[in-house]
Amino acid sequence: MTLIRAIRRYPVITASTAVVAVVLTLQLSGAPTAARWLATAYVGGFIAWTLVGMVRDVLRGHVGLDILAVVAMIATLAVGEYIASLIVVLMLSGGEALEDYAGRRARRDLTALLDGSPRIAHVLVSDSGGSDEVRDIPVDQVEVGVVLLVRPSEIVPVDGTLITASADFDESSLTGESMPVTRDVGDEVLSGAINGTRAVRLRATRLSADSQYQQIVALVRGAQESRAPVVRLADRFAIPFTAVSLVLAGTAWALSGDPTRFAEVLVLATPCPLLIAAPVAFLGGLSRAAKSGVIIKSGAVIEQLATIRSVAFDKTGTLTEGRPDLVEVRAAEDFTPDDVLLLAASAEQYSSHVLADGIRRAALERGLKLQTTNEASEVATNGVEAVFAGRKVAVGKPGYISALAADTTRTRLASGEAAAYVAVDGRFAGTLILADDARPESAAVVAWLRENGVERAAMLTGDVDATARSIARQVGIEEVHAEMLPPQKVELARGMSPRPVMMVGDGVNDAPVLAASDVGVAMGAKGATAAGDAADVVILVDSLTKIVDAIWIGRHTLRVALTAIWIGIGLSVGLMLIAMTGVIPAVAGALTQELVDLATILYALRALSGKAPQITLPGDADGTAESSAPAMPGSSTSRRKNRVCSPTLDQG
Repeated sequence: MTLIRAIRRYPVITASTAVVAVVLTLQLSGAPTAARWLATAYVGGFIAWTLVGMVRDVLRGHVGLDILAVVAMIATLAVGEYIASLIVVLMLSGGEALEDYAGRRARRDLTALLDGSPRIAHVLVSDSGGSDEVRDIPVDQVEVGVVLLVRPSEIVPVDGTLITASADFDESSLTGESMPVTRDVGDEVLSGAINGTRAVRLRATRLSADSQYQQIVALVRGAQESRAPVVRLADRFAIPFTAVSLVLAGTAWALSGDPTRFAEVLVLATPCPLLIAAPVAFLGGLSRAAKSGVIIKSGAVIEQLATIRSVAFDKTGTLTEGRPDLVEVRAAEDFTPDDVLLLAASAEQYSSHVLADGIRRAALERGLKLQTTNEASEVATNGVEAVFAGRKVAVGKPGYISALAADTTRTRLASGEAAAYVAVDGRFAGTLILADDARPESAAVVAWLRENGVERAAMLTGDVDATARSIARQVGIEEVHAEMLPPQKVELARGMSPRPVMMVGDGVNDAPVLAASDVGVAMGAKGATAAGDAADVVILVDSLTKIVDAIWIGRHTLRVALTAIWIGIGLSVGLMLIAMTGVIPAVAGALTQELVDLATILYALRALSGKAPQITLPGDADGTAESSAPAMPGSSTSRRKNRVCSPTLDQG
């Protein structure tokens, strides 16, 4: 069965091997003329087929490196070395098998994600007797709200909320984190996670197509199908390598007066190191990144990552933890803190801004029952408006609220704090103060970037200037652009230099600037947001240290690809110089070149190895970065917890 699959997968290799066997048989049986004609006809057909492919490449704007192989095959036929010409054909077609093997080895972590995609879901349906019946249905038929049974060691089919009291899940395929995580009742469980040792029940919260794992699979499939920038890399070397090879072969012919010498030199100049080794390296880089929780959408992005010179960060959810907690309500005259919080939280149900979650969470924790409405709209990057029982509520930035309520007064903020302003029926109602701390790894990541070739680091944020500069000081960024709208971010990112420019963000409003940057990185988007769709790189792990991993993998992969190319070129040129003396027959030269190909491909697989740098955090003894850290006495985190846990909100 394995032999049959190989024959079907590589028909050209099968045909070439058969022709070589027949030609050798005819040669040994005393029929050299028939052997010559068969070899000439087969190689001639292969040359014609190769030329068609070369023309297509040229029409697409790529230099055809196969010109060397074509000239070598024509030359060997012309001087009667038809066995050597068949070996060149076999070598080129055999390169396909080598590339396929090495490619499958390099992309194994990408393929593992695709192969692990859940296909069946166990749906619990109550029968007339009140007991639950289990029905297996295709995962793409699961509807939101149904209850699912996930058995031990099974993959969670769709995103859902845990109904069982608690359970352990292996999320390594999603985040790269090897340790199991514990989820409690009511917690979200992402599709693709592997259940632990006990059966659990989930309530589906998303359709299969919208769930976490399928979003990652879509990203991986796109990365797997994308072509690495190997064609561009090959183009850089194609003309010089072709010229040098032809000059050496022509010189050998001229000095010896023997046209056979031309063929003997040229069979050692086949371009497999350029055409195969570099793509294998880039596939290895894509696979290496996926294993560490970073999805790089194309091989071209790897080359850009390797040369990043400027980095721009969004603030909230990128440089900060993205989970702001309410620390104080400062109510205006004629309003109580609970009134302001209730109305603001009710309106924020209809907002996707990161501050909205903290406001809603604070209201629910205080037992406030949120109101609902059919009249609500979000004003992108500014705030949200809603009408409750005839009262028009607006929550948002100070400038936006000031335009609705002339009596709005700005409030003074402490370091690391942010504010949401509230207006009710055209009157200023108060201010909600929230605190969102810088990620513990942010300063170390910014420092690593500066120490490793990134010349410019900036913050681009829609937040107010005081809050933005406070966070920037904490993480070591001097250049701050605050209170920016998405079009302004796009314009600034396009004008940044030196290039290439990387933009790191996480929100829906970051999508335009991520798409406009040379490399857009969606931080924590997990492939399911507009930012994830627009980005070139998607970070699946909630840690900024993966930015360092992405850049290091890009540089390591490009270095391996270029080294593999130079190894191939160096060995080929060295062997061609030796062949100019006539000591390497054409058949031996063709076989030797296959060893050169193998050496370069094996080296290209080094893209899968190598240890990425470890980011050391303050107080982190073992040198590894974690996504969270305990609050230090006197820090904003410690202060926030103390104030939020107080029985009543400060009126201020």
